[in-house]
Amino acid sequence: MKGFTLIELVVTVAIVAILASVALPLNELVVQRAKEQDLRRALRDVRDAIDAYKQASDEGRIQRRAGDSGYPPRLEILVAGVEDQRNPRKDKIYFLRRLPRDPFADETAGAADSWGKRSYASPPEDPREGDDVFDVFSRSALVGLNGRPYREW
Repeated sequence: MKGFTLIELVVTVAIVAILASVALPLNELVVQRAKEQDLRRALRDVRDAIDAYKQASDEGRIQRRAGDSGYPPRLEILVAGVEDQRNPRKDKIYFLRRLPRDPFADETAGAADSWGKRSYASPPEDPREGDDVFDVFSRSALVGLNGRPYREW
């Protein structure tokens, strides 16, 4: 068996270095795409749960005070559940099994704290928290692969 010459060894190392330098950015792209897919899914799940809560409220299944919007007062209630006012046994209605986290949020934040929240009373261009949760959005300042900031998804 023949040994490598110095030139063959240098060429081999150079090729491996080039391949590694191409693979790292590609891996970062794959990770970002996966996080974006998780963000889309989480936003859809939470928004669907908020809409289901509002529908149940409009149907009279959730106790509501005069002047309330009918949207959940906080995200955790979607998991904790609320009593069904139409059910004689007052069984709970659950809207989510668990509250997903914003995949772009700080790892130390809890699931509910990872989201930006917009109340029904706040304008779309300036979302603010309030007495209810009308919508959620990512607090990340990053921009997605599609060119739109995650905050606007």
